[in-house]
Amino acid sequence: MKMELAMYQALRAIDVPELKAEAVIQALESDMLTLLATKSDLTNLEQRLTAEITHIDHRLTSEIHRLTAEIAKSDLKLSIRMASMLAVTIGILIGAMKVFL
Repeated sequence: MKMELAMYQALRAIDVPELKAEAVIQALESDMLTLLATKSDLTNLEQRLTAEITHIDHRLTSEIHRLTAEIAKSDLKLSIRMASMLAVTIGILIGAMKVFL
């Protein structure tokens, strides 16, 4: 309120008509209330963003753990398949050696 009064007085001091000075002050006040963020607005936004980031971080961490477990399971399956294929290949080679030798 102090700023509006000071602005009004400054406008009147330079001979701006009273109605125009009031209109300027009202427009300024309206813009300040609708367009500008206050410290509490920014603090509230910071708290909400921090909470959202924390929530996303928890979700990503759990997803990373899930994917790590899935990769480990796939790694085990792949190792078993490779060992099985190697065993079959060695069996075929030994059988072929018996046949041809």
